[in-house]
Amino acid sequence: MILELENICKSFHQPRSGAIEVLKKVSFTLGTGETNAVTGESGSGKTTLLSLIAGLDSPDHGRILLEGEDLCVMKEDRLSRYRAMKIGIIFQQFHLMPHLSARENISLPLEILKQQQITERVDVMLEKVGLQDRQHHLPGQLSGGECQRVAIARALIIKPALLLADEPTGNLDIKTGDKIAGLLFDLVEKENKTMIMVTHNSDLAGQCQKIRKLEQGRLA
Repeated sequence: MILELENICKSFHQPRSGAIEVLKKVSFTLGTGETNAVTGESGSGKTTLLSLIAGLDSPDHGRILLEGEDLCVMKEDRLSRYRAMKIGIIFQQFHLMPHLSARENISLPLEILKQQQITERVDVMLEKVGLQDRQHHLPGQLSGGECQRVAIARALIIKPALLLADEPTGNLDIKTGDKIAGLLFDLVEKENKTMIMVTHNSDLAGQCQKIRKLEQGRLA
């Protein structure tokens, strides 16, 4: 298994109402090359779950194992490096560096990890997402769809064990969103990537092999 979640619980403290339990004993596993969608109403815990799997937050109870390594017991420096090497994240709002070109945004994770053959790897990825002619443009000079292509390329360039996508088409019009979804699923299939996608879009969720629905913090 690539990913194992065991009895994950997470609460947040509210000044007036006290502790609010957002996730309640969530458990599931994910194998190599599997694509899962996580759906649910707003406030059901989807974003919190993705944040925990990404190692950006810690659960109150339970274990999160990525390739057998428990993220919950790692010290911060090791967790940061492990996350940078193993997890690719695609955000709804793109989260690109505005002062860097498309090419520089894609190469950034490799530069941070001090990887080899960066130029060649970025060239290949630019071709895969169809941005060779726009590689030297800044995010402010690109369309929303082009920015998301950059974000997808940046997430995949590290060859992650796990790809996380948070509403990857939520900031795009329907036509552009369909194109981006097609590109993403095509790349995931060709590269045999394991992906968890949080989405409100039932058509998008339906393209995943499995749909998991969160209801009031529990998997339905």
